[in-house]
Amino acid sequence: MRALRRWDLSGYLFVAPALLVYILFALKPIGETVWYSLFEWDGIGPSTWVGWSNYVQLLQSKNLLSAVLHSCVLLIFYSWIPATIGLVLAGMMTRIRVRWLTGFRALLFLPQILSSVVVAIAWRGIFDYNGPLNALLRFIGLGSLARPWLGDFGTALPAIGVIGTWVEFGLCMMLFLAGAQRIPRELYEAARVDGAGAVREFFVVTVPHLRAELRVVLLLTTIFALRNFDIIWNTTQGGPGAQTMVPSVYVYQNAFVSHQVGAAAAFAVILTLFILVVVSIIMAALREREA
Repeated sequence: MRALRRWDLSGYLFVAPALLVYILFALKPIGETVWYSLFEWDGIGPSTWVGWSNYVQLLQSKNLLSAVLHSCVLLIFYSWIPATIGLVLAGMMTRIRVRWLTGFRALLFLPQILSSVVVAIAWRGIFDYNGPLNALLRFIGLGSLARPWLGDFGTALPAIGVIGTWVEFGLCMMLFLAGAQRIPRELYEAARVDGAGAVREFFVVTVPHLRAELRVVLLLTTIFALRNFDIIWNTTQGGPGAQTMVPSVYVYQNAFVSHQVGAAAAFAVILTLFILVVVSIIMAALREREA
């Protein structure tokens, strides 16, 4: 019994450093953000206690609703579309022998290892009115479609979404490929014996065995989509108008441009809660499917 208790105590001591780091660098900043949200403060001078006033004003503002709606649109481009593309590519690679597969996978995964600032600047040049995309449209006779994609009210948000799709689908594909390598080949052979074609084989064998990877993919891409800041800030800064405004950009503007630290903290708290709710819904939905 004493040996068991000593073992249990050593286990707590082993976890303690990690727990301390988590408290100092995760829980403590969150708690301080919640505390700041209860004050009216410019970040430098004295602060004034306002209680829940920042939250009330934020919930009554149209900025919150529009920012959340924009995030929901980007969620499609940053999560659902990349997950679909990655899943299809993984399914194709399990069925078709691809030459130089390692180099091909590395090329598709390249956007993940690039700095988001570099990605944003590169795509800003691509979407420029005199950039390669419009030059291609003019070359093939579709010059009437040419426009400043990131400066047009109707195309700015989808253009940001395309950047997110390009960045994320390589990660999705790699995770699905890792999971597909664990699927027994006998299952594919049995499906082919039963007369299953490529499409049926994909939905009957590949997809059901990649549910765990699908959960990870959706969680990672959803979190990235909802907290995305650097790509938007380095391409449109929330414009034109407020067409690409998302909660993270509002937090930055309130904190460092308007110097309304309390309002920015309240926005950050709501963004955190929103991410937790969306992630919880995804986890619950996938857990039900597995059951």
